[in-house]
Amino acid sequence: MAATTYGPQTLASLRAAVVGRGREAELVVAALMASRHLLLEGPPGTGKSTILRAVADATGHGFAFVEGNAELTPARLAGHFDPAQVLESGYSADVWVDGPLARALREGALLYLEEINRIPEETLNLLVTVMSEGELTIPRLGRIEAHPDFRMVAAMNPFDAVGTARISGAIYDRVCRVSMDYQSEADEQQIAAKHVPTAGTDFAANVVTLVRATRQHPEIRVGSSVRGAVDLLLLAEDLATLRGDVPDARNVALDAALTALSGRVRLHDSSTTTPEAVITGLFDDIFGPPDTPEGSSEGKVKSRR
Repeated sequence: MAATTYGPQTLASLRAAVVGRGREAELVVAALMASRHLLLEGPPGTGKSTILRAVADATGHGFAFVEGNAELTPARLAGHFDPAQVLESGYSADVWVDGPLARALREGALLYLEEINRIPEETLNLLVTVMSEGELTIPRLGRIEAHPDFRMVAAMNPFDAVGTARISGAIYDRVCRVSMDYQSEADEQQIAAKHVPTAGTDFAANVVTLVRATRQHPEIRVGSSVRGAVDLLLLAEDLATLRGDVPDARNVALDAALTALSGRVRLHDSSTTTPEAVITGLFDDIFGPPDTPEGSSEGKVKSRR
């Protein structure tokens, strides 16, 4: 696929590929059209990487994905000289190995930095000149000029997430920021239906309601994204097959909920309960407690729809 410029056609393709996110899609495409670099900020599971992959697919531009973490050194991001070949023939362009940053600069790709606020400051400093001057200078190698189509898009979780740090004002001053919160319940229902063919049921709708409730519970600091609903529905289907039951049987649905959601939620440090207890309580609120006929351990969970 030949690369195309960013424009209205990109937006149309993006809207077809991504559920909801109409406003955010417009902002992302407009920023890319204006040759701006972007920062997408929001909780996990809100479609940040989905939007960028859809943009890359729609335009034919390359997509260089970089996972942000404390081990991302400048050499891992930019590239390095091959040590064995340096010993044999010295420093030259022939022994240089491009990292994702150098490769994206040369090819005019989208450089996607996931969780930028987990990346060490020393590594982030490489990006300041790249974003402001459109070039990267490597000692003993020289200057790598950015292709006109090169764009950097970074994503970050809220600052108070575990392992995150504040990024410098120099980075913020060189990007346009798009805030992305969780999507609407209707959008999350549609996302679940895209991933689980049998999701268009009252049971599936209540599963999405359950997952959304984890974001509001007073004991929970970080709730589950819609990925939790997708996993819960898939687990319930296969667990029901193994047990010779149906997905919305209470024993099946509750075990699927505990398995899919207990690792995704983060309780407040002061909490004295467990993720399993909180999820069970929310499950009973949505589907009915076990001592009622509709919520009995042997029967199906109640449909609230």
